[in-house]
Amino acid sequence: MKNIGGQAVIEGVMMKSPAGWSVAARDPKGGINLKTVRTKKMPAFLKLPLIRGVVALFHALMIGVKAIEFSGSVAYQEQEGDKPISPWGMGLSIGFAIILAIVLFKFLPLFLTTLIGNMVKEVSSNSLLFNFTDGILRVGIFLFYIFIIGLWKEMKRIYQYHGAEHKVIYAYEAGEELTVENAKKYKPYHPRCGTSFLLIVMVISIMVFLLIPKEWSFVDKLMSRIVLIPVIAGLSYEVLRFSARVKNNPMIGFIVLPGLLLQRMTVREPDESQIEVALAAMNEVLKIDRDKEV
Repeated sequence: MKNIGGQAVIEGVMMKSPAGWSVAARDPKGGINLKTVRTKKMPAFLKLPLIRGVVALFHALMIGVKAIEFSGSVAYQEQEGDKPISPWGMGLSIGFAIILAIVLFKFLPLFLTTLIGNMVKEVSSNSLLFNFTDGILRVGIFLFYIFIIGLWKEMKRIYQYHGAEHKVIYAYEAGEELTVENAKKYKPYHPRCGTSFLLIVMVISIMVFLLIPKEWSFVDKLMSRIVLIPVIAGLSYEVLRFSARVKNNPMIGFIVLPGLLLQRMTVREPDESQIEVALAAMNEVLKIDRDKEV
């Protein structure tokens, strides 16, 4: 059985296997539009532990952007005379998103921790306490951000498609026939979810940043947090893979529990039409795998 992952997009779902990916999105008239892409085989060294996590993160970002671009063009079909988003426009949007992420989850918690350190001597004089405080603030900002965007009406729809994605993946992993009825009975929360991955990233980053000396300047600390992103991504990916392999172990169940609880903020129960879209994406990506095996 192939390792299938996915992502909720605008009025649709993207499913990804080792052989390729497919995105299904529903248009305003109710039709399901599909886009399928076969991926090239990666060199063996890119599949090594830790390295594969960084590669997976990069691929997830690139594929995610392409899937959202396609689903957006389907869900908000341009009126006659409208122009599609240019590569420059898409690049600027991605660049802005990256800068916003750095400001919110790197600069802001470090800045607030520095302010706290100026008022509380114990924080500024102890590297472990300083970096632990920074990590706790980062998690708090992340949770607040998730809560705020969840209030957006359109985001609630995406959260429903997120649930549809998980249900269909559960049905596939159980070896059941991929139908709406079979998928409906599963929970919308999955241990390999990207939301769980982000929480693992937060925890791993706290552990890694604990090693940064308190004597470093604010700029050095900020740059270290950016430079170490690939290391943290690689470690987090391995933790997520391991938890998925031994998901029935009680101890692992305890470890992934916070991620499953966090998904209650990013997942909603889908309706049958949304599950149908997720099934369409799954069937297309499985077709890629079958074609590759022939």
